[in-house]
Amino acid sequence: MKSTATSGPPAGRKSVSPHRFAAGLGATMFLGCVLVAASARAAPVCARHLPSAPTLERLHEAMGQGRFVAYEPTSLVVRDGRPSHADRASIRADLEVLRPRFDSLITYGALHGAEAVPAIATELGFRALVIGIWNPFDEAEVEAALAAARRYPSLVVGISVGNELVFAHRRSAAELSARLAALRARAPAVPLATTEPFHIFYSDEESVVLGEVDFLLANVHPVFQPWFRTAPDGSAAEFVVSVVGKLAQRYCGAILVKETGVPTAPAAAGFSAARQAGFYRELRRQFPPTPQRAFAYFVAFDAPWRVQDQQASPGIHPEEAHWGLYDEARRPKDVVREIPPLVATGSR
Repeated sequence: MKSTATSGPPAGRKSVSPHRFAAGLGATMFLGCVLVAASARAAPVCARHLPSAPTLERLHEAMGQGRFVAYEPTSLVVRDGRPSHADRASIRADLEVLRPRFDSLITYGALHGAEAVPAIATELGFRALVIGIWNPFDEAEVEAALAAARRYPSLVVGISVGNELVFAHRRSAAELSARLAALRARAPAVPLATTEPFHIFYSDEESVVLGEVDFLLANVHPVFQPWFRTAPDGSAAEFVVSVVGKLAQRYCGAILVKETGVPTAPAAAGFSAARQAGFYRELRRQFPPTPQRAFAYFVAFDAPWRVQDQQASPGIHPEEAHWGLYDEARRPKDVVREIPPLVATGSR
């Protein structure tokens, strides 16, 4: 969707392009690691206020024992910053496809049909839901998320207050920090987080938000590193593990990688279904979940409309349509066949 949109859910990779991401990090994958290493001598930042222990325990249990996937409804389409209304029956069909292999969800927006997600997820037996607020300065969306948390306390384990707000220059770190504090006063029992690309949290100025979050949601995409195309899958997975380790030097709470993965097209850019499956195979091996460190699969379904979505970097970005574990018709890709069904094995 447009980076100038003021409300409505995002588009997976959303308002920032991979090209801008890579340019922002520079020519070497280690730039951010060097920055954080220099500041890691200080004690990591801890949340200033924590919600009730039972609520955090449910979050930690879902991270350690559940399996998260980032989810946007297949019936949601964003054109020129204007989202369509996601159909309830379509949301149910989406979640029925996901449920055998996933029991925990992370969403991006709380309006435009997403109000139906908590009820349907509860009916289908999902373990956990982190509700995304795309625009935390939109009172209607904030209230929709808070209402869902109040109505479904056994399902909602957290709220993500904004998605790449600082990175996309939609809000400053100081504004976001103040907004988190204000929302905490309204929902003291609900764990709050925000989502940014990992390198944002390396900056002392922009990491002010770390003191206001109860857990950290980070986007860690090895595909936007200049070495990715010729690197083995094990190196891409190792990059994610390394970044999480660096973040742990900055932040003392739980860290959940909200976005990571590999698109399945275009082939000319080095993407394929086999590469996606290989990356997650390595990530599962190198990054076993714990109550303090885990990752979500990104993203549930392809969204072809993202190719035409206006991004911070001009031009067409065909890879934006192909991040899904399932295609837009909910057909599984190769990666899905390697993820054990939870109902059959109870394993990750």
